[in-house]
Amino acid sequence: MSGKSVSAGFERYRLLNCALPEFDLDAVDTSTRLLGKRLSAPVLISCMTGGTAAAGEINRTLARTAQAYGFAIGLGSGRALIEDPSLLDTFAVRAQAPEVLLLANIGAVQLNKGYGVDECRRLVEMLEADALVVHLNALQEAVQPEGDTQFGGLLKKIAKLCAKLDVPVVAKEVGWGIDAEIAGALLHAGVAAIDVAGAGGTSWSEVERFRTEDPAAQAVAFEFAGWGIPAADALVAVRRSHPRASVIASGGVRTGIDVLKALALGANCVGLASPFLRVAAEGQDASNAFAAHLQRVLSVGMFALGEQTIADLRRTKRIEHARDR
Repeated sequence: MSGKSVSAGFERYRLLNCALPEFDLDAVDTSTRLLGKRLSAPVLISCMTGGTAAAGEINRTLARTAQAYGFAIGLGSGRALIEDPSLLDTFAVRAQAPEVLLLANIGAVQLNKGYGVDECRRLVEMLEADALVVHLNALQEAVQPEGDTQFGGLLKKIAKLCAKLDVPVVAKEVGWGIDAEIAGALLHAGVAAIDVAGAGGTSWSEVERFRTEDPAAQAVAFEFAGWGIPAADALVAVRRSHPRASVIASGGVRTGIDVLKALALGANCVGLASPFLRVAAEGQDASNAFAAHLQRVLSVGMFALGEQTIADLRRTKRIEHARDR
């Protein structure tokens, strides 16, 4: 469910064709490294779901796709799994994706609700994950009648988690964006990567508006339908302020050209959620076909830009703001 009057912002950028690439298409190399693991392409199947039988099947489908195409994959919030380990089968995908970069996920606010390093370590171990995503969803919690809004002092607890957990920690928004200042504080606290997760994709305030039957709560949530930092803007701001940081771009990324633009704007990796969720619901063939499409668009796009490697693409000058012309 998308927000209103806000877009991811990638449509405001134009990629500039290179008529003479000076290398063969077969020489294009889309591989990269993120959080110490090799990816065949800088694509993350973003954190989405878990906890039900249907969610488990979707996770396994997406995990098989990630393994086949060398993408990273993130799982949905593991809070339910920590509370009820019998749900493990709906989250566990390591058997389907033995070689991929696998991200576990927990809400940051849970660090103020009795969860600590031990619980996070247990979640990572149960899922055999390579890293832990700590997601930041203050607005979503604030518009939930039952939301957890105890966000005071979280930065210190995130820092403690980064210092003591055995795997890297990634800080991620859920669809309203992380700005350069907050990214800097999180990086100083020790997070290994920032997923800006900007506006333009799913709006969780809109999701919560339709979940509740309370008219007053619906009215409050509706006010925030256009809230957030567009994903492209968040990416550009964080990259400019923190040039050495690992930055994941997500939020409203829908197409292979969006992926190309995000990488050309400096992202280390690009996350897609709802496009993969839709195709996974159709089955393995549809999920794999979409991954193959993304991989092909990335390769052809790099060729057409004259950029042979992901490192080349990330520092390309062949992208401009559309309003500049």
